[in-house]
Amino acid sequence: MEEIFQKIKQLRFEQGMTLKDLSEKTDLSVSFLSQIERGTSSLAITSLKKIADAFGVKMIHFFEETESLNYAVKKQDQKPFKIESSDSTYIRLSNNFTDRKIEPFLVTIKPHQKENEPVKHPGEEFYYVLKGAVLLTVDQTEYYLREGEAVHFPSTLPHIWENPLDQETILLSVITPVIFN
Repeated sequence: MEEIFQKIKQLRFEQGMTLKDLSEKTDLSVSFLSQIERGTSSLAITSLKKIADAFGVKMIHFFEETESLNYAVKKQDQKPFKIESSDSTYIRLSNNFTDRKIEPFLVTIKPHQKENEPVKHPGEEFYYVLKGAVLLTVDQTEYYLREGEAVHFPSTLPHIWENPLDQETILLSVITPVIFN
């Protein structure tokens, strides 16, 4: 996350914006943006999207290495992040390249965490349980998946998950369409 915060500050300086200017363009408070730049607050993906739009860059800009991009994602380069509407932690497992079709993640779900509302959207989702278990409901059918088991379904069907265990669950997730491009 540190690199993301530095890139935000760098872009703001390059574009001659004050924190107030950025606040007005993003509807995020000046104090929140200041905390982001100092690295004292976490950043939801929806807030990052607003910041990217304000700077006129794609979200991938914040995740790209400044050196030449390669296809490998080394352990030290796997940066956890959260999505605003979820307590789950995500780690992106791919770099960007032309015509990429899938988006792989590691997802960590806290013990007894349950999503609030089913979602549906274009694309496909694949989950493989690396650790723990997940109860996934897809179009009113429940799937209880344990370590070593998988599910693959069209994301256009309403779906919701929960971790029924007293320990965290870790999933390998591969989705379409690509969300970081």
